[in-house]
Amino acid sequence: MASVNSGGQNLHGEVLDSSSLSFGTRVKWFAICFVFGIACSILGTALLFIPAAGKKLFAVFYTLGNIAALASTCFLMGPLKQLKKMFAPTRLIATIVMLLCLIGTLCAVFWWHKNGLAIIFCVLQFFAMTWYSISYIPFARDAVIKCFTGCLN
Repeated sequence: MASVNSGGQNLHGEVLDSSSLSFGTRVKWFAICFVFGIACSILGTALLFIPAAGKKLFAVFYTLGNIAALASTCFLMGPLKQLKKMFAPTRLIATIVMLLCLIGTLCAVFWWHKNGLAIIFCVLQFFAMTWYSISYIPFARDAVIKCFTGCLN
């Protein structure tokens, strides 16, 4: 039996709809999740220099940090809206590459036991997350493309 709040919406609906949380609560949890993601990425970078398990720890914490940072935006707009925006035609390729890199990093560490490949996936994660993130800024992708083509010519 689903619990019902005063607005008539069940708990599941509240979780999926960001408007059920106050703006202050959404911003607070966004910040907490985002800072946790940054902290994981920084910790992973610091752990990279541990002789035996450094590469594996780096890959895991860096990936966890990226997942947390990505999940943090769900608090601002809600998970369903986030997923719709992630898989919009303008972001589809960036989203797929980003998700494949996240999965590839973890597979390289835990199943394939290829730390070098995990590092390559982390570098690709960085570029994929950057390309995905700038897709939310109007004309940012065009500016980046013009900047790089100008530098290469």
